[in-house]
Formats: sequence, structure tokens, C-alpha cells
Amino acid sequence: MAVPKRKTGRARTNSRRSSHKLTATNAAACPQCHELKMPHHVCPSCGYYDGKEIVETN
Repeated sequence: MAVPKRKTGRARTNSRRSSHKLTATNAAACPQCHELKMPHHVCPSCGYYDGKEIVETN
């Protein structure tokens, strides 16, 4: 079994973990109501997707 010969330092560990961050999701404007929505999802405010009404909203 492979065992490390030396302890991994804090600087090396933290520099490796520096890319483990969350990124904010991109929001797109709905072409119907111009509200922000997730791309490739039905708009939660108007219910349209790809120019067609998918979900009826009040």
C-alpha cells in the first residue's frame, strides 16, 4: 500500500482546495416577461418556455 513519505503541508493543501468554491448560477432574462429565470427552465413567473405556455399561472 502506498504511504506518503512526508506530511503534506498546509500551504499545499490549501492551494489545492482553493478551487473548491461554489459559483453562482447564471440567470437569463425571460423573453416573455423579462424576469430572471434559470436557463433551459420554464419561467416561474409567466410559465412560458421556448415561446409556448407550458404552465398556466394566475
